[in-house]
Amino acid sequence: MEIKGEAKLIRIFIGENDLIHHIPVYEKIVQEARKAHLAGATVFKGVMGFGKSSIIHTAKILRLSEDMPMIVEIVDELEKVEKFLPVLHDIFEEANCGGLITMEKAEIIKYVTGSKND
Repeated sequence: MEIKGEAKLIRIFIGENDLIHHIPVYEKIVQEARKAHLAGATVFKGVMGFGKSSIIHTAKILRLSEDMPMIVEIVDELEKVEKFLPVLHDIFEEANCGGLITMEKAEIIKYVTGSKND
């Protein structure tokens, strides 16, 4: 399969300690994205950040935070991304956690699935 052209990027900001039934929220999002046959999902761990509470979480050696910022990025065609938004809403509701979801235009230059494991 090859995807090319205009797409959407969902970026989800959450905390590392946000859980849904003892599973990290970021992990649940990736699992659900896979079930929805989205092109892919990537999780990034931040080294410093703050959210609505304005509490700074940092990976500095003197103050190791247990709740580092996490970002999940998903890129796919507009229709597939829009169908996935209610799933994200349900995850946030069930986890009862804070977070931020953004969506922006993305241009896919090349996306080709290969024969080896992705």
